[in-house]
Amino acid sequence: MGTEMTISSKLFSQPGSDNSDATLAAGFKRARELNIKSALIATTSGNTAVKAAALNPDIKVIAVTHSTGFKEPDSQELTQENRQKLETAGVKILTCQHALGGVNRAVRRKFETYQLDEIIASVLRIQGEGFKVVCEISLMAADAGLVRTDEPILVIAGSSRGCDTAVIIKPANAQNFFALRILEIICQPSPAHPSFG
Repeated sequence: MGTEMTISSKLFSQPGSDNSDATLAAGFKRARELNIKSALIATTSGNTAVKAAALNPDIKVIAVTHSTGFKEPDSQELTQENRQKLETAGVKILTCQHALGGVNRAVRRKFETYQLDEIIASVLRIQGEGFKVVCEISLMAADAGLVRTDEPILVIAGSSRGCDTAVIIKPANAQNFFALRILEIICQPSPAHPSFG
């Protein structure tokens, strides 16, 4: 007979940045309980990663930004002020092509046809936008060599600004996508919310 384990998981009544403090607290609390050494934090302006970096010096924080040009050509949404704060705190910053929306997005835009990576992204969004992002940035960080694929990590993301989703993931490289494992869902917005559509 297998061993049973009970963990607690939070469901927020709605997605969004109002859940940021609770998400960060729950995520880092669980990471400490599991002796996890690395945390990936999805961040746009850098505010969420700055908050995360202040929570626990024993957990290595890696900030994952939007790719440069994501919003408009040649622009980076991570502010210079937050970049400096993160670098001073010893946070590594990953800026690269999105694992589920790179060159295939150009094909969609030009030929109006979806490609495999964006179909995968849409399937992951069944569980919520933040859920898609935690999977995606895990692939990106593994491909960049910033996390190992044989060690669980804490991954935190959100539905727009701030964060509302925290999970424990065993990462995989993008070329081994199906080896990625969601080990625990610590918190996320409730799938009953209308934004799940």
